[in-house]
Amino acid sequence: MDYETLKLVWWLLVGVLLVGFAIMDGHDMGMGVLLPFVGRNDLERRAVINTVAPHWDGNQVWFITAGGAIFAAWPLVYATAFSGFYWAMMAALWALFFRPVGFDYRSKIKHPLWRSTWDWGLFIGGAVPPIIFGVAFGNLLQGVPFHFDDILMSTYTGSFWQLLNPFALLAGVVSLGMITLQGATYLMMRTEGDIYRRVRTASLLFAVLTIAAFALAGVWVASGIDGYVITSAVDPNALPDPLAKTVSTAAGAWMGNYEKYGWAIWVPVAAFAALAASILFSRLHQAGAAFWSSSLANAGIIGTAGVSMFPFVMPSSTDPRSSLTVYDAVSSHLTLGLMLGATVIFMPLIVFYTSWAYKVMWGKVTTEYVAANDKSVY
Repeated sequence: MDYETLKLVWWLLVGVLLVGFAIMDGHDMGMGVLLPFVGRNDLERRAVINTVAPHWDGNQVWFITAGGAIFAAWPLVYATAFSGFYWAMMAALWALFFRPVGFDYRSKIKHPLWRSTWDWGLFIGGAVPPIIFGVAFGNLLQGVPFHFDDILMSTYTGSFWQLLNPFALLAGVVSLGMITLQGATYLMMRTEGDIYRRVRTASLLFAVLTIAAFALAGVWVASGIDGYVITSAVDPNALPDPLAKTVSTAAGAWMGNYEKYGWAIWVPVAAFAALAASILFSRLHQAGAAFWSSSLANAGIIGTAGVSMFPFVMPSSTDPRSSLTVYDAVSSHLTLGLMLGATVIFMPLIVFYTSWAYKVMWGKVTTEYVAANDKSVY
């Protein structure tokens, strides 16, 4: 496979891994967001927790793999993003710390304050990371304040508080909305009774919120945010060198790919259609269809950001020439080829064992089940 094709394949695969993370890790994070509100007593909250507790750590594979893929396939993106977004990434990591401890220790002590504290800890672990990841995407669409010197050492000139600008916060709302919707539709499949009715209401609420926020973000990108355009010739098979190109900015430039590639418009259209379908299926009490519609919406929203920015991965607002793209932020031809071979082998295994685990542990989780198995469930 030639170098250009491998670069494009890994752009697609990183997107697939991010979508996998949003779908699989997203529904247990969404559970955490909803936990304090859809469970009105201890038994109900334990029932909600036990819908995801046997699987949540396995779902982290998608998160870890996505991070590893960015590190290996796009080393300049990894180094620049994790340096520039250091405190934001640390905040996400600190929030994630609540999840393993909360799942494992929450029900060890029968004390209302102890259990309530960990319920809110799981809420933080479910809500904060999606917001931060959404804020990160919002800043990518606006451009990140970094530049490279002649030896390709990156310098980040922004601050943590600059990341929290209005558009980025709106992107955080989109991210939180779609992840919480994913959790609500998943809980619809695994619960019944009062809990089911509450999560169904939540699914309708967060689907509407996500549609509104996603639409507003799209209008904002089209009319109020400068996009980036490569203005020099690019050799897709050349060795990576971010400074070997010229880049300009222009209002509405992120919409150019929808004119250049006719199929691209179907990505955001699919996101809106899937969100609408999720509302319809939730109203019809079709939990499984609502969950898969929500999953497609996640793919469409993430795909919309990727398609809009292509070929850019991490644009630079201080020196547009330093912007990182699919073609100049990658590893060597050999590295990408070896990684693709490993992915072809191990990705089906991940999908297989995940599917098997869910099949073995599938079923409704009720308060009666939790009460009868008080010592053995989470």
